[in-house]
Amino acid sequence: MPMRAVLTYSDYAALPDDGRRYELHWGELSAIPTPGTRHQRTLLALGTRLYEHVKARGLGEVFLAPTDCILSNVTVVQPDVLYMATDRLAIISERAIEGAPTLVVEVLLPSTAHLDRDRKMRLYAEHGVPYYWIVDPESRSVEAYTLAGAAYSPAGRVTSEPATLPPFSDLTLDPASIWS
Repeated sequence: MPMRAVLTYSDYAALPDDGRRYELHWGELSAIPTPGTRHQRTLLALGTRLYEHVKARGLGEVFLAPTDCILSNVTVVQPDVLYMATDRLAIISERAIEGAPTLVVEVLLPSTAHLDRDRKMRLYAEHGVPYYWIVDPESRSVEAYTLAGAAYSPAGRVTSEPATLPPFSDLTLDPASIWS
C-alpha cells in the first residue's frame, strides 16, 4: 500500500506563486478554486459589515481572504473571513494568523460546499475555533455554529429577516445588505 506524504507549513510556504490558492488539511494539499463574482460580492458585503462593526467598537480585527491561518504545522487554511477578538490579537504575525481565530466565515462555492460543511467544519472544531459561519449565496443564508466540546452546534441562522448571530449579540445582520 503506497504511503501518502504529509506536507508541512514549510512545504506549503515553498509552493510556487502560480496564481492558485492552496490550503493544507491535515498535511494534504488542497487547491482552492477561484471564486466567482457572486461569491466575491457576498464576501465583500459581509466582510465590510463585520469590519465596520468590530472597528467601531474596538472588538479586535477582521481579515479577508487570502490570509493564511496556520492552525498547526500540517493545517493551513485561507478562510473567506477571519475575526480575531482582542484576547486573540497576540497570534497575529506578519506572515499569518498563527492559531485559532475567534470566528471563521466560509462563503460557499458549488464546488467546495461539501468541504466547508464537512472537512473544514471538523478541522475548525478540532483546532478550537469557537465560532463558524457558513454563508450560502445560492440560498441566501448565513448559518452560525458554536463550538460545544469537540463539535459544532447550530447557533442561529439569517435568511429573510434580520437577526443576530454569535459572537456578535449587538450586530444585526440584514439580509438585504448582504444579498443586494
